[in-house]
Amino acid sequence: MELILHSVLAWLGSNSERIIILVVTVIATIIITKIVSKALNGLLDRSQIPSASIFVNIVLAVLWIMAAMMVMQPVFGVNPTTFATALGISGIALSFGLKDTISNIVGGFGLMVGKVIQPGDVIAISGTSGTVKDVTWRHTIVTELSGNEMWIPNSVLNTVSLEKLTMNGDAMVRIPLVLKGDCDPDQTAQQVLAITSKASNGLSTPSIPSVVRFQGFTAFGISAELWVFAKPEVMPALLQDTVVRALAGQDFLVQEKPEIPSGA
Repeated sequence: MELILHSVLAWLGSNSERIIILVVTVIATIIITKIVSKALNGLLDRSQIPSASIFVNIVLAVLWIMAAMMVMQPVFGVNPTTFATALGISGIALSFGLKDTISNIVGGFGLMVGKVIQPGDVIAISGTSGTVKDVTWRHTIVTELSGNEMWIPNSVLNTVSLEKLTMNGDAMVRIPLVLKGDCDPDQTAQQVLAITSKASNGLSTPSIPSVVRFQGFTAFGISAELWVFAKPEVMPALLQDTVVRALAGQDFLVQEKPEIPSGA
């Protein structure tokens, strides 16, 4: 036991200078990265540049690489130039194994620099819509209205069709209606809106009023469409269900196929 302790103390004594340099460099880098991270986040929030973690992560990675290069020679006895040369040669082999990761990093950086998407945008992809939460090294995180998170590889967003929605477009609920042909359109529209307003109280957006749009005539009556706008935190399907239940059974609606008398 004493021999082991003596060996450890001897090693620490002979390498104390290297250990001190390594510890000081690590602590200094941690402090610098925290300061830089906080400053960058504040700068991105105040500027027109999209505030995504990929920008901050790239800068922090560069700082850690610089710190590692600084301690190579004095601590590990490795020449940084030699290491960089070896890394360049081995990088060719690594690039084949990490091609998906590299593609996602480049794709995410391209999405942000080109301002294709940024946190807070509402997008639709492959029939699913949600709000962009963040763009990381490999994925774009999209939060659906249900609360679920989709982690989409950045390279996918660069190769598939992406629809950028407005908040109103994403929250709009369309409910088709067929009104009786002998009804008064203006009066009936007011009745529909009154029932909708009462039923959707607390679910619809107060700043965007509901609208009834008449579209034409059918063999059964007047075709129309009711537009209602859900609040950001409300699922459109819930609002649609509530309004349809409230309108069901109203006298001005055609809800059954009328009987067509057969010829004599």
